[in-house]
Amino acid sequence: MNDAQNIWGIVVEKLSEELTPISVQTWIEPCEPVEYDGNRLILRVKDEFRKNILAERFSPVITKILEDLLPGGTPELVILSGEDRIPGEQEKTEDDMPCVPGYTFADFIVGPSNKFAHAASVAVSESPGTRFNPLFIYGSSGLGKTHLMLAIGYAIRERTPEKKVCYVKGESFMNELIQAIQEGTTKQFKEHYRSVDVLLIDDIQFIAGKQSTQIEFFHTFNELYQTQRQIVITSDRPPMEMTLLDDRLRTRFEGGLMADIAPPDLETRIAIAKSKAALIDLSLPDEDTVYIASKVKSNIRKLEGVLNKLGAYSSIMNIPVTREMIDRVIAEVDCIEGVPTAEAIIRETGKYYSLTPEQLKSENRSGAIKTARQVAMYLMRTLTSMSFQEIGAAFGRNHSTVINSVTRIDEQMRTDARLKGVIRDIESNITNTPGNRE
Repeated sequence: MNDAQNIWGIVVEKLSEELTPISVQTWIEPCEPVEYDGNRLILRVKDEFRKNILAERFSPVITKILEDLLPGGTPELVILSGEDRIPGEQEKTEDDMPCVPGYTFADFIVGPSNKFAHAASVAVSESPGTRFNPLFIYGSSGLGKTHLMLAIGYAIRERTPEKKVCYVKGESFMNELIQAIQEGTTKQFKEHYRSVDVLLIDDIQFIAGKQSTQIEFFHTFNELYQTQRQIVITSDRPPMEMTLLDDRLRTRFEGGLMADIAPPDLETRIAIAKSKAALIDLSLPDEDTVYIASKVKSNIRKLEGVLNKLGAYSSIMNIPVTREMIDRVIAEVDCIEGVPTAEAIIRETGKYYSLTPEQLKSENRSGAIKTARQVAMYLMRTLTSMSFQEIGAAFGRNHSTVINSVTRIDEQMRTDARLKGVIRDIESNITNTPGNRE
Protein backbone atom coordinates (compact mmCIF):
# COMPACT_ATOMS: atom_id res chain seq x y z
CA MET A 1 0.00 0.00 0.00
CA ASN A 2 1.45 3.43 -0.96
CA ASP A 3 1.48 6.63 1.11
CA ALA A 4 -1.57 8.05 -0.66
CA GLN A 5 -3.62 4.95 0.14
CA ASN A 6 -2.42 4.99 3.76
CA ILE A 7 -3.28 8.60 4.44
CA TRP A 8 -6.60 8.34 2.57
CA GLY A 9 -7.54 5.27 4.60
CA ILE A 10 -7.06 7.26 7.79
CA VAL A 11 -9.07 10.19 6.39
CA VAL A 12 -11.94 7.88 5.44
CA GLU A 13 -12.02 6.47 8.99
CA LYS A 14 -12.23 9.98 10.43
CA LEU A 15 -14.90 11.00 7.92
CA SER A 16 -16.97 7.94 8.89
CA GLU A 17 -17.25 9.42 12.36
CA GLU A 18 -18.60 12.73 11.08
CA LEU A 19 -20.70 11.86 8.03
CA THR A 20 -23.70 9.62 7.41
CA PRO A 21 -22.95 6.14 6.08
CA ILE A 22 -24.71 6.91 2.78
CA SER A 23 -22.56 10.04 2.30
CA VAL A 24 -19.39 8.05 2.93
CA GLN A 25 -20.45 5.24 0.60
CA THR A 26 -21.69 7.54 -2.16
CA TRP A 27 -19.05 10.29 -2.22
CA ILE A 28 -16.00 9.32 -0.16
CA GLU A 29 -15.27 5.64 -0.76
CA PRO A 30 -15.32 5.88 -4.60
CA CYS A 31 -12.46 8.43 -4.47
CA GLU A 32 -9.13 7.07 -5.71
CA PRO A 33 -6.03 8.29 -3.84
CA VAL A 34 -3.51 9.16 -6.55
CA GLU A 35 -0.56 10.80 -4.85
CA TYR A 36 0.61 12.04 -1.47
CA ASP A 37 3.91 13.87 -0.97
CA GLY A 38 3.72 14.76 2.73
CA ASN A 39 1.81 17.96 2.09
CA ARG A 40 -0.44 17.49 -0.92
CA LEU A 41 -3.10 14.78 -1.25
CA ILE A 42 -4.43 14.17 -4.76
CA LEU A 43 -7.73 12.34 -5.27
CA ARG A 44 -9.38 11.29 -8.52
CA VAL A 45 -13.12 10.80 -9.06
CA LYS A 46 -15.08 9.50 -12.02
CA ASP A 47 -16.55 12.70 -13.43
CA GLU A 48 -16.90 16.47 -13.10
CA PHE A 49 -20.21 16.11 -11.25
CA ARG A 50 -18.62 14.12 -8.42
CA LYS A 51 -15.62 16.45 -8.39
CA ASN A 52 -17.86 19.47 -7.84
CA ILE A 53 -19.84 17.78 -5.06
CA LEU A 54 -16.65 16.68 -3.30
CA ALA A 55 -15.07 20.14 -3.61
CA GLU A 56 -18.15 22.05 -2.48
CA ARG A 57 -19.49 19.78 0.26
CA PHE A 58 -16.61 17.70 1.59
CA SER A 59 -13.37 19.53 0.81
CA PRO A 60 -13.39 21.65 4.01
CA VAL A 61 -13.84 18.70 6.36
CA ILE A 62 -11.20 16.62 4.52
CA THR A 63 -8.73 19.51 4.69
CA LYS A 64 -9.43 19.93 8.41
CA ILE A 65 -8.69 16.24 9.03
CA LEU A 66 -5.43 16.55 7.09
CA GLU A 67 -4.47 19.57 9.21
CA ASP A 68 -5.08 17.58 12.39
CA LEU A 69 -3.00 14.69 11.04
CA LEU A 70 -0.18 16.99 9.95
CA PRO A 71 0.26 19.57 12.74
CA GLY A 72 2.31 22.57 11.71
CA GLY A 73 1.79 21.97 7.99
CA THR A 74 -0.59 23.54 5.47
CA PRO A 75 -1.99 20.57 3.59
CA GLU A 76 -3.32 20.92 0.06
CA LEU A 77 -6.22 18.86 -1.28
CA VAL A 78 -6.39 18.41 -5.06
CA ILE A 79 -9.41 16.75 -6.66
CA LEU A 80 -9.17 15.51 -10.24
CA SER A 81 -11.89 14.10 -12.47
CA GLY A 82 -11.71 11.75 -15.43
CA GLU A 83 -8.66 12.58 -17.52
CA ASP A 84 -7.49 15.68 -15.57
CA ARG A 85 -3.72 15.92 -15.40
CA ILE A 86 -1.92 15.96 -12.05
CA PRO A 87 -0.72 19.52 -11.44
CA GLY A 88 2.94 19.77 -12.38
CA GLU A 89 2.83 16.43 -14.22
CA GLN A 90 4.40 16.37 -17.66
CA GLU A 91 1.69 16.65 -20.27
CA LYS A 92 0.63 13.35 -21.73
CA THR A 93 1.59 12.59 -25.28
CA GLU A 94 -1.16 12.93 -27.84
CA ASP A 95 -1.44 9.18 -28.31
CA ASP A 96 -2.24 8.50 -24.64
CA MET A 97 -5.70 7.22 -23.95
CA PRO A 98 -7.84 9.50 -21.76
CA CYS A 99 -8.35 8.14 -18.25
CA VAL A 100 -12.13 7.71 -17.94
CA PRO A 101 -13.13 5.28 -15.15
CA GLY A 102 -16.11 3.07 -15.91
CA TYR A 103 -15.63 2.96 -19.68
CA THR A 104 -14.76 -0.72 -20.02
CA PHE A 105 -16.61 -3.63 -21.59
CA ALA A 106 -17.50 -4.87 -18.09
CA ASP A 107 -19.34 -1.59 -17.41
CA PHE A 108 -21.26 -1.59 -20.70
CA ILE A 109 -24.90 -2.74 -20.48
CA VAL A 110 -25.74 -4.86 -23.52
CA GLY A 111 -29.24 -4.85 -25.00
CA PRO A 112 -30.92 -5.43 -28.37
CA SER A 113 -30.13 -1.87 -29.51
CA ASN A 114 -26.36 -2.20 -29.07
CA LYS A 115 -25.69 -5.95 -29.02
CA PHE A 116 -24.08 -6.08 -32.46
CA ALA A 117 -21.91 -3.00 -31.90
CA HIS A 118 -20.74 -4.44 -28.58
CA ALA A 119 -19.90 -7.85 -30.08
CA ALA A 120 -18.01 -6.21 -32.95
CA SER A 121 -16.05 -4.04 -30.52
CA VAL A 122 -15.04 -7.04 -28.40
CA ALA A 123 -13.94 -8.90 -31.54
CA VAL A 124 -11.81 -5.95 -32.65
CA SER A 125 -10.19 -5.67 -29.21
CA GLU A 126 -9.22 -9.34 -29.35
CA SER A 127 -7.76 -9.26 -32.87
CA PRO A 128 -6.88 -5.66 -33.77
CA GLY A 129 -6.00 -5.06 -37.39
CA THR A 130 -7.00 -8.51 -38.58
CA ARG A 131 -10.80 -8.47 -38.42
CA PHE A 132 -13.39 -5.80 -39.06
CA ASN A 133 -11.02 -3.05 -40.13
CA PRO A 134 -12.14 -0.33 -40.04
CA LEU A 135 -14.91 -0.61 -37.46
CA PHE A 136 -17.42 2.21 -37.96
CA ILE A 137 -19.86 2.72 -35.05
CA TYR A 138 -22.66 5.24 -35.53
CA GLY A 139 -25.68 6.49 -33.61
CA SER A 140 -27.10 9.55 -31.88
CA SER A 141 -25.33 11.35 -29.04
CA GLY A 142 -25.30 9.74 -25.59
CA LEU A 143 -25.91 6.12 -26.62
CA GLY A 144 -22.49 4.63 -25.83
CA LYS A 145 -20.33 5.03 -28.95
CA THR A 146 -17.44 6.63 -27.07
CA HIS A 147 -17.81 4.06 -24.26
CA LEU A 148 -17.28 1.20 -26.72
CA MET A 149 -14.42 2.99 -28.47
CA LEU A 150 -12.55 3.61 -25.21
CA ALA A 151 -13.30 0.06 -24.05
CA ILE A 152 -11.59 -1.23 -27.21
CA GLY A 153 -8.54 0.91 -26.48
CA TYR A 154 -8.31 -0.12 -22.83
CA ALA A 155 -8.73 -3.81 -23.67
CA ILE A 156 -6.00 -3.71 -26.34
CA ARG A 157 -3.60 -1.93 -24.02
CA GLU A 158 -4.24 -4.41 -21.23
CA ARG A 159 -3.68 -7.39 -23.52
CA THR A 160 -0.74 -5.92 -25.48
CA PRO A 161 0.82 -3.00 -23.56
CA GLU A 162 3.48 -2.53 -26.22
CA LYS A 163 0.90 -1.39 -28.78
CA LYS A 164 0.60 2.33 -29.37
CA VAL A 165 -3.08 3.30 -29.04
CA CYS A 166 -4.19 6.78 -30.07
CA TYR A 167 -7.58 8.33 -29.30
CA VAL A 168 -8.54 11.64 -30.90
CA LYS A 169 -11.73 13.51 -31.68
CA GLY A 170 -12.40 14.47 -35.28
CA GLU A 171 -12.40 18.17 -34.45
CA SER A 172 -9.10 17.86 -32.54
CA PHE A 173 -7.51 16.05 -35.50
CA MET A 174 -8.57 18.97 -37.72
CA ASN A 175 -7.32 21.62 -35.27
CA GLU A 176 -3.98 19.85 -34.83
CA LEU A 177 -3.53 19.74 -38.60
CA ILE A 178 -4.30 23.46 -38.91
CA GLN A 179 -1.77 24.21 -36.17
CA ALA A 180 0.83 21.98 -37.83
CA ILE A 181 0.38 23.83 -41.14
CA GLN A 182 0.72 27.20 -39.41
CA GLU A 183 3.83 26.15 -37.49
CA GLY A 184 5.42 24.17 -40.32
CA THR A 185 5.29 20.88 -38.41
CA THR A 186 3.15 18.82 -40.78
CA LYS A 187 5.90 16.19 -41.09
CA GLN A 188 5.78 15.51 -37.34
CA PHE A 189 1.98 15.51 -37.44
CA LYS A 190 1.96 12.85 -40.17
CA GLU A 191 4.60 10.75 -38.46
CA HIS A 192 2.67 10.84 -35.19
CA TYR A 193 -0.63 9.55 -36.55
CA ARG A 194 0.89 7.12 -39.04
CA SER A 195 3.07 5.46 -36.42
CA VAL A 196 0.25 4.23 -34.14
CA ASP A 197 -0.92 0.63 -33.91
CA VAL A 198 -4.54 1.53 -33.16
CA LEU A 199 -6.27 4.76 -34.18
CA LEU A 200 -9.54 5.60 -32.42
CA ILE A 201 -11.16 8.66 -34.00
CA ASP A 202 -14.32 9.92 -32.32
CA ASP A 203 -17.00 12.02 -34.06
CA ILE A 204 -15.57 11.79 -37.57
CA GLN A 205 -18.47 13.90 -38.87
CA PHE A 206 -16.56 17.02 -37.83
CA ILE A 207 -14.10 16.62 -40.73
CA ALA A 208 -16.81 16.34 -43.42
CA GLY A 209 -16.46 19.28 -45.80
CA LYS A 210 -12.97 20.16 -44.51
CA GLN A 211 -10.98 19.36 -47.65
CA SER A 212 -7.40 19.55 -46.31
CA THR A 213 -8.32 17.54 -43.22
CA GLN A 214 -10.06 14.88 -45.30
CA ILE A 215 -7.06 14.55 -47.61
CA GLU A 216 -4.68 14.13 -44.68
CA PHE A 217 -6.97 11.63 -42.96
CA PHE A 218 -7.33 9.69 -46.24
CA HIS A 219 -3.56 9.19 -46.46
CA THR A 220 -3.31 8.35 -42.75
CA PHE A 221 -6.14 5.85 -43.14
CA ASN A 222 -4.46 4.19 -46.13
CA GLU A 223 -1.10 3.91 -44.36
CA LEU A 224 -2.63 2.26 -41.29
CA TYR A 225 -5.01 0.03 -43.23
CA GLN A 226 -2.37 -1.27 -45.62
CA THR A 227 -0.10 -2.22 -42.74
CA GLN A 228 -2.96 -4.00 -40.92
CA ARG A 229 -3.25 -1.57 -38.05
CA GLN A 230 -6.68 -1.15 -36.48
CA ILE A 231 -8.91 1.86 -37.15
CA VAL A 232 -12.09 2.50 -35.15
CA ILE A 233 -14.37 5.39 -36.07
CA THR A 234 -17.53 6.80 -34.50
CA SER A 235 -20.07 9.17 -35.99
CA ASP A 236 -23.58 10.45 -35.35
CA ARG A 237 -24.68 9.05 -38.74
CA PRO A 238 -23.63 6.45 -41.35
CA PRO A 239 -21.14 7.49 -44.08
CA MET A 240 -23.85 7.56 -46.77
CA GLU A 241 -25.62 10.38 -44.93
CA MET A 242 -22.52 12.58 -44.70
CA THR A 243 -23.06 14.39 -48.00
CA LEU A 244 -19.90 16.49 -47.66
CA LEU A 245 -17.65 13.51 -46.94
CA ASP A 246 -15.04 12.79 -49.59
CA ASP A 247 -16.15 9.83 -51.75
CA ARG A 248 -12.80 8.09 -51.25
CA LEU A 249 -13.28 8.15 -47.48
CA ARG A 250 -16.93 7.13 -47.72
CA THR A 251 -16.10 3.98 -49.71
CA ARG A 252 -13.33 3.05 -47.28
CA PHE A 253 -15.56 3.50 -44.26
CA GLU A 254 -18.31 1.45 -45.87
CA GLY A 255 -15.77 -1.23 -46.81
CA GLY A 256 -15.25 -2.08 -43.16
CA LEU A 257 -17.76 -3.26 -40.59
CA MET A 258 -20.55 -0.77 -39.85
CA ALA A 259 -22.44 -1.13 -36.57
CA ASP A 260 -25.22 1.16 -35.41
CA ILE A 261 -26.39 1.87 -31.86
CA ALA A 262 -30.07 2.74 -31.47
CA PRO A 263 -31.79 4.25 -28.42
CA PRO A 264 -32.13 1.51 -25.77
CA ASP A 265 -35.49 -0.16 -25.21
CA LEU A 266 -37.25 0.00 -21.84
CA GLU A 267 -35.76 -3.23 -20.51
CA THR A 268 -32.23 -2.09 -21.37
CA ARG A 269 -32.83 1.33 -19.82
CA ILE A 270 -34.04 -0.36 -16.63
CA ALA A 271 -30.88 -2.51 -16.54
CA ILE A 272 -28.70 0.56 -17.14
CA ALA A 273 -30.52 2.50 -14.41
CA LYS A 274 -30.03 -0.33 -11.92
CA SER A 275 -26.34 -0.60 -12.80
CA LYS A 276 -25.71 3.16 -12.55
CA ALA A 277 -27.65 3.41 -9.28
CA ALA A 278 -25.57 0.58 -7.79
CA LEU A 279 -22.33 2.35 -8.76
CA ILE A 280 -23.29 5.41 -6.69
CA ASP A 281 -24.97 3.41 -3.92
CA LEU A 282 -28.36 4.92 -4.70
CA SER A 283 -31.13 2.78 -3.27
CA LEU A 284 -34.21 2.77 -5.52
CA PRO A 285 -37.30 0.55 -5.36
CA ASP A 286 -37.93 -1.37 -8.57
CA GLU A 287 -41.04 0.67 -9.34
CA ASP A 288 -39.03 3.92 -9.18
CA THR A 289 -36.31 2.48 -11.41
CA VAL A 290 -38.94 1.49 -13.97
CA TYR A 291 -40.58 4.91 -13.69
CA ILE A 292 -37.28 6.74 -14.36
CA ALA A 293 -36.42 4.46 -17.27
CA SER A 294 -39.87 5.03 -18.80
CA LYS A 295 -39.49 8.81 -18.53
CA VAL A 296 -35.91 9.19 -19.77
CA LYS A 297 -35.88 7.69 -23.25
CA SER A 298 -33.53 9.78 -25.35
CA ASN A 299 -30.05 8.73 -24.24
CA ILE A 300 -27.97 7.04 -21.57
CA ARG A 301 -26.08 10.21 -20.64
CA LYS A 302 -29.28 11.91 -19.58
CA LEU A 303 -30.36 8.84 -17.62
CA GLU A 304 -27.05 8.86 -15.75
CA GLY A 305 -27.41 12.58 -15.06
CA VAL A 306 -30.82 12.04 -13.46
CA LEU A 307 -29.51 9.24 -11.23
CA ASN A 308 -26.43 11.24 -10.19
CA LYS A 309 -28.58 14.20 -9.19
CA LEU A 310 -31.01 11.98 -7.27
CA GLY A 311 -28.06 10.50 -5.40
CA ALA A 312 -26.78 13.97 -4.56
CA TYR A 313 -30.17 15.17 -3.31
CA SER A 314 -30.75 12.06 -1.25
CA SER A 315 -27.28 12.15 0.32
CA ILE A 316 -26.99 15.88 0.97
CA MET A 317 -30.52 16.27 2.32
CA ASN A 318 -30.39 12.86 4.04
CA ILE A 319 -33.86 11.89 2.81
CA PRO A 320 -35.13 8.96 0.72
CA VAL A 321 -35.93 9.36 -2.95
CA THR A 322 -39.58 10.17 -3.62
CA ARG A 323 -41.62 10.28 -6.82
CA GLU A 324 -41.90 14.04 -6.44
CA MET A 325 -38.11 14.30 -6.21
CA ILE A 326 -37.72 12.14 -9.32
CA ASP A 327 -40.06 14.36 -11.36
CA ARG A 328 -38.28 17.49 -10.19
CA VAL A 329 -34.83 16.13 -11.05
CA ILE A 330 -35.93 14.98 -14.51
CA ALA A 331 -37.32 18.47 -15.16
CA GLU A 332 -34.08 20.06 -13.90
CA VAL A 333 -31.92 17.85 -16.12
CA ASP A 334 -34.12 18.77 -19.09
CA CYS A 335 -33.53 22.45 -18.28
CA ILE A 336 -29.77 21.91 -17.94
CA GLU A 337 -29.65 20.32 -21.39
CA GLY A 338 -31.49 23.38 -22.67
CA VAL A 339 -31.50 24.70 -26.21
CA PRO A 340 -28.65 26.18 -28.26
CA THR A 341 -27.98 29.87 -27.73
CA ALA A 342 -28.26 32.33 -30.61
CA GLU A 343 -24.57 33.17 -30.32
CA ALA A 344 -23.64 29.46 -30.44
CA ILE A 345 -25.63 28.99 -33.65
CA ILE A 346 -24.04 32.06 -35.23
CA ARG A 347 -20.57 30.98 -34.10
CA GLU A 348 -20.85 27.36 -35.34
CA THR A 349 -22.43 28.41 -38.65
CA GLY A 350 -19.70 30.96 -39.19
CA LYS A 351 -17.01 28.44 -38.30
CA TYR A 352 -18.42 25.99 -40.84
CA TYR A 353 -18.30 28.61 -43.62
CA SER A 354 -14.94 30.04 -42.39
CA LEU A 355 -16.63 33.31 -41.42
CA THR A 356 -16.64 35.30 -38.20
CA PRO A 357 -19.81 36.10 -36.22
CA GLU A 358 -19.22 39.74 -37.09
CA GLN A 359 -19.34 38.94 -40.81
CA LEU A 360 -22.64 37.09 -40.41
CA LYS A 361 -24.13 40.06 -38.58
CA SER A 362 -22.70 42.64 -40.99
CA GLU A 363 -24.47 44.40 -43.88
CA ASN A 364 -22.38 42.42 -46.37
CA ARG A 365 -24.73 40.74 -48.88
CA SER A 366 -22.16 38.76 -50.89
CA GLY A 367 -23.18 35.25 -51.88
CA ALA A 368 -21.26 33.18 -49.31
CA ILE A 369 -22.02 35.46 -46.37
CA LYS A 370 -25.67 35.81 -47.32
CA THR A 371 -26.11 32.04 -47.57
CA ALA A 372 -24.40 31.44 -44.23
CA ARG A 373 -26.57 34.12 -42.61
CA GLN A 374 -29.74 32.52 -43.98
CA VAL A 375 -28.63 29.09 -42.74
CA ALA A 376 -28.00 30.51 -39.26
CA MET A 377 -31.45 32.12 -39.24
CA TYR A 378 -33.02 28.82 -40.33
CA LEU A 379 -31.21 26.93 -37.54
CA MET A 380 -32.30 29.47 -34.95
CA ARG A 381 -35.89 29.02 -36.04
CA THR A 382 -35.75 25.20 -35.98
CA LEU A 383 -33.54 24.62 -32.93
CA THR A 384 -34.91 27.31 -30.59
CA SER A 385 -38.22 28.89 -29.67
CA MET A 386 -37.04 32.33 -30.82
CA SER A 387 -39.58 34.45 -32.72
CA PHE A 388 -38.84 35.96 -36.13
CA GLN A 389 -38.45 39.33 -34.42
CA GLU A 390 -35.92 37.94 -31.90
CA ILE A 391 -33.92 36.24 -34.63
CA GLY A 392 -33.93 39.45 -36.65
CA ALA A 393 -32.65 41.39 -33.65
CA ALA A 394 -29.70 38.99 -33.33
CA PHE A 395 -28.61 40.00 -36.85
CA GLY A 396 -29.81 43.61 -36.87
CA ARG A 397 -32.55 42.73 -39.39
CA ASN A 398 -36.32 43.00 -39.41
CA HIS A 399 -38.62 40.00 -39.05
CA SER A 400 -39.63 39.95 -42.74
CA THR A 401 -36.00 39.34 -43.74
CA VAL A 402 -35.87 36.38 -41.36
CA ILE A 403 -39.12 34.94 -42.72
CA ASN A 404 -37.82 35.17 -46.29
CA SER A 405 -34.49 33.58 -45.32
CA VAL A 406 -36.06 30.69 -43.40
CA THR A 407 -38.55 30.04 -46.21
CA ARG A 408 -35.80 30.06 -48.83
CA ILE A 409 -33.59 27.57 -46.95
CA ASP A 410 -36.59 25.35 -46.20
CA GLU A 411 -37.53 25.21 -49.88
CA GLN A 412 -33.96 24.60 -51.02
CA MET A 413 -33.50 21.70 -48.64
CA ARG A 414 -36.31 19.78 -50.32
CA THR A 415 -34.31 19.43 -53.53
CA ASP A 416 -30.70 20.18 -52.54
CA ALA A 417 -29.15 17.17 -50.80
CA ARG A 418 -25.87 19.02 -50.33
CA LEU A 419 -27.52 21.85 -48.41
CA LYS A 420 -29.41 19.32 -46.34
CA GLY A 421 -26.08 17.74 -45.41
CA VAL A 422 -24.61 21.14 -44.52
CA ILE A 423 -27.52 21.89 -42.20
CA ARG A 424 -27.15 18.53 -40.49
CA ASP A 425 -23.38 18.94 -40.09
CA ILE A 426 -23.74 22.37 -38.48
CA GLU A 427 -26.56 21.14 -36.26
CA SER A 428 -24.35 18.26 -35.13
CA ASN A 429 -21.50 20.66 -34.34
CA ILE A 430 -23.87 22.83 -32.31
CA THR A 431 -25.31 19.86 -30.42
CA ASN A 432 -22.01 18.13 -29.66
CA THR A 433 -19.90 21.13 -28.66
CA PRO A 434 -19.90 21.80 -24.88
CA GLY A 435 -21.14 25.21 -23.79
CA ASN A 436 -23.47 25.78 -26.74
CA ARG A 437 -26.66 25.37 -24.74
CA GLU A 438 -28.35 27.58 -22.18
